[in-house]
Amino acid sequence: MNAQTVLAYDYPLLSVFWSMLWFFLWIMWFVLLFRIIGDIFRDDDMGGWAKAGWLAFTILLPFLGVFVYMIARGKNMGRREIAQAREQQKAFDSYIKKTAGGTDRPSAVDELSRLSEIRARGDITDEEFNRAKELVLSGHGPAERPGTDKTTGSGS
Repeated sequence: MNAQTVLAYDYPLLSVFWSMLWFFLWIMWFVLLFRIIGDIFRDDDMGGWAKAGWLAFTILLPFLGVFVYMIARGKNMGRREIAQAREQQKAFDSYIKKTAGGTDRPSAVDELSRLSEIRARGDITDEEFNRAKELVLSGHGPAERPGTDKTTGSGS
């Protein structure tokens, strides 16, 4: 064997652990750096020059820039991320509702449930409840909005 050849068993176990630790710290550093850069662009409270300044600071002096950013603005990073997630969820829910053809009007079941609650409180009599129930079940009650076409759900 040549003395220049380094085999795997020549690398001590502790050195393997140290190498792995430094590798994962390096990966975590880049994840943190990119999260901060994303937060700089996500923040609507900052103006363009402030964003450019923070971006230049974190790119030109990355260690110092990241640590100063975390101290100065790190508290609200989570809040901005949660707000963005909520906005995305709201947009997704709206898209699903629109795509599925969902409407905001209450269904006949909801109307009947509301009517039974009103009757249980004593606000309407049994006769009024029966009349309203027949209207809801026939499709002419409160669940059917005036001026809408039953087949398409669009206005007339």
